[in-house]
Amino acid sequence: MATSRPGAAAPAQAASRRRGPVLERAILDAALDQLGTVGWNGLTMEGVAAGAQTGKAAVYRRWSSKEDLVADALRSGLPRFDTVPDLGSVREDLLALCLRAREAMFSRSGSALRSVIHECDSAQVERFHSVIFEGVIEPTIRMLKEVVCRGIDRAEVRPDAANSYVFDAVPAMMMYRSKVCGCEWEGGDIEEMVDQLMVPLLRPDVREAAAGAPERA
Repeated sequence: MATSRPGAAAPAQAASRRRGPVLERAILDAALDQLGTVGWNGLTMEGVAAGAQTGKAAVYRRWSSKEDLVADALRSGLPRFDTVPDLGSVREDLLALCLRAREAMFSRSGSALRSVIHECDSAQVERFHSVIFEGVIEPTIRMLKEVVCRGIDRAEVRPDAANSYVFDAVPAMMMYRSKVCGCEWEGGDIEEMVDQLMVPLLRPDVREAAAGAPERA
């Protein structure tokens, strides 16, 4: 009868045991999943540990609080916005940019972020201010600014439109409609917002355009 050698199962067990960055990634992913399913109020360190298939002690060794864990999970999971659309017109650029923002908003990390914003009180949200601003708001405003300034150069946009109120309009509208009205921002909703809000807001004044046009003989 064949007998197993002592310690023969040890390599297999060691191979399935996760450590370091691999385990940390599993814990962060589990935190994002928990936020998307049970929300901020339902998330627990025990639930995250179970989702990551590890022990609670492994979670607490890396993050001493739920707030610290969620902040790192959001920071690691938010999409990176590196390129600005350039499709030949300010309308098409804005539409592409807003569709990209909508995709991010309803991704796993976006759903997790919305859970934090919707469920946390003002003091708790302040804890995540830098994550939200640096990971979402600042990149969005930066890309909007580039699209608007490019439109000014092409005379599609009035020169004084490059201001903070205009840049805030899209993210403010999308967050308000999502949080207060439960809007899921289908493609038609985004196209309507661009055509009824942003394009009229940016369009050069007709009187100024006429005044600047050369007189005909």
